[in-house]
Amino acid sequence: MQPISSQPVYGLAIHTSSPDLGLAISNFQDVQRCQSWAIGRDLSTHLHHYLLEFIQPQTWSDLGWIAVAKGPGSFTGTRIGVVTARTLAQQLNIPVFAISSLAAIAWKEQLQRIENQDKNLVIALEMRAQRGQLFVAIYGRNPETNSGLIPQLADCVMSSQQWEQTLASWQIPYHRVKVEAGLGETAMQLLELGYLDWKWGKHSHWSEALPYYGQHPVEFS
Repeated sequence: MQPISSQPVYGLAIHTSSPDLGLAISNFQDVQRCQSWAIGRDLSTHLHHYLLEFIQPQTWSDLGWIAVAKGPGSFTGTRIGVVTARTLAQQLNIPVFAISSLAAIAWKEQLQRIENQDKNLVIALEMRAQRGQLFVAIYGRNPETNSGLIPQLADCVMSSQQWEQTLASWQIPYHRVKVEAGLGETAMQLLELGYLDWKWGKHSHWSEALPYYGQHPVEFS
């Protein structure tokens, strides 16, 4: 697939899968902004206000695509973010890319390791889930494009024992990351992963953006 021609359109990232709201916007030329707020349970009340304030001086018509964190993470927060992104994309008739919260963290880790000239670019992530279980995933560099990520173990839920067994049998060297907080701070990485999809000509329909809560995406009626 060939990349589409560069155009001065903006991408918007919405990250609501944790108590921190994260927003990012860029045209990947001369404008780039990212910010996060610890708003907790007030997300549903204040998200629209934060969006309206953050997007200025750009307008909705400047957007060419949207990236949204699909989880794992907070059930309610993730759903609010995905619904918001779907609604905006439907109204604006633009693509929306639903991207794993863990993938955004893996991308941030990879970029840091590249900067430090560390060749180990396989990232194993774990984050607390309910009932003592863990959200886990393993991401590596996409060998076809030498950019972006490819899941070597897709996001899933495991017990701590299962995860340790998985890592013990993993044949490829990896860097282990325990995700504690700060998901909203990876809104820019979320945007960058969305930009890679958009740049390479993917046009995900808004209806394809589904939240991930732990076992499988939830279908919207």
